[in-house]
Amino acid sequence: MSHKHYNRRDFMGLLGGGCASMGLTTLLNGITNMGLVSAAAAANTSPFSPPVGYRALVCILLGGGNDSFNMLVPRGQSEYDEYRRVRGSMAIPQANLLPINPVNSDGKEYGLNPSMPYVQQLFESGDAAFVANVGTLVEPTTVAKFRDRSVERPRSLFSHSDQTDQWMTSVPQDKASLGWAGRMADILYTNNNNQNISMNLSLAGHNILQQGRRVVPLTLDTGGNGTILLNGTGNTSFYETLKRQTLDNLLDVTYQNILKQAYSDTVLGAFGSSIELSNAISSGQAFNTPFVSNNGLTRQLNVVAKTIAARNVLDVNYQTFFVTMGGFDTHDGGIAGHANRLRELNDGINFFYEVLKELGMENNVTTFTISDFGRKLVSNGNGTDHAWGGNALVFGGEVNGQRIYGRYPDMYAGNPQDLGGSQLIPTTSTDEYFAELGLWFGASAADLDQILPNIRNFWTPTSTGRPLGIMS
Repeated sequence: MSHKHYNRRDFMGLLGGGCASMGLTTLLNGITNMGLVSAAAAANTSPFSPPVGYRALVCILLGGGNDSFNMLVPRGQSEYDEYRRVRGSMAIPQANLLPINPVNSDGKEYGLNPSMPYVQQLFESGDAAFVANVGTLVEPTTVAKFRDRSVERPRSLFSHSDQTDQWMTSVPQDKASLGWAGRMADILYTNNNNQNISMNLSLAGHNILQQGRRVVPLTLDTGGNGTILLNGTGNTSFYETLKRQTLDNLLDVTYQNILKQAYSDTVLGAFGSSIELSNAISSGQAFNTPFVSNNGLTRQLNVVAKTIAARNVLDVNYQTFFVTMGGFDTHDGGIAGHANRLRELNDGINFFYEVLKELGMENNVTTFTISDFGRKLVSNGNGTDHAWGGNALVFGGEVNGQRIYGRYPDMYAGNPQDLGGSQLIPTTSTDEYFAELGLWFGASAADLDQILPNIRNFWTPTSTGRPLGIMS
């Protein structure tokens, strides 16, 4: 497939003389994320043939720290009694739990939050799985080793911003500037025939997860066809007209300074990406799954679905998407507040997976959740406070579903993973979780050391093995 390369005057004609397709967020991304000096050293060694057909990874960040032990809950009588004693006022009534039947049973019974009936259906049909007690780890850690400091700890445990960044970088011992999906894209991006559109697309602005040296995330929007317009594009006031004319004139200059010229080229390239993506979405495969616009997650996933539906027009084999929903910092609000967030998550997943099935793409797309951290098992009286390990959800047609991966911890206070105050040390690392997703996406075992620098602390990459077995 051929792709037109636009010059500045082409853009002016398409956009009516203004910089209409350039989003303010994209502009700022261009300033901060050009990677001008380090791009030449981008990790792009040993590219290999992509998997047959298209593949996409969709990350849903549950911002604030999901109380995930009230998402996946022990349901059998003895384990529920433990759960109820430690959770106190935060315990979901046993009769309200939605039963699930893992095929890899550990001898316990489990249920889901009553706000998640569609996720229950996905799990029972084999299209969804959970990863239990997963979190940021530098190396395997026990309570004793944590306390005597014989293992390296993640930086700034229990900090929202630091722990969110560490989930995205999978390098919890350092303040990293590149994400694991960005490092993966640096290796795989040349397998996309179309190099005009970034492999990594974000509905939530700039994020470290998708930031590579060579590949930077392209920001999309939930309005229109996914592209972001410069503020005031349709305004003919003196100020807005002057703003557009000034930016146009800056882009029309040939700069002697290499940094200025590179920035100008980056902004101009963003124009082209926005126009090409918008046109592709307009002509992509249509779908009719009912769309509920008052759900913020659904609005984001709708644009993800439209972009996936345009995959053939865009001529791409690999894409990653980043979406987010907030409100999970549940220091207060009790069970009801958390249930409302999980209901929005459930409904967004319902819409998205039904669209994927309509498009015939459920086997080509894997969606997974991350969150800042888990939360304490004990109630603070009206909610829960920051902790460490938690449970994550993965779904897609190629997930080895109806399973709980990793080890679901005991719920009693002072259990072997309890640091004190019911803050649980993770038993599965983000590296193992993300290695599964990366290998399915198209990375080779040999790539994992570059994508996930700590992976060998938990699993030795092999050409045939998998650390957890999540993906088929």
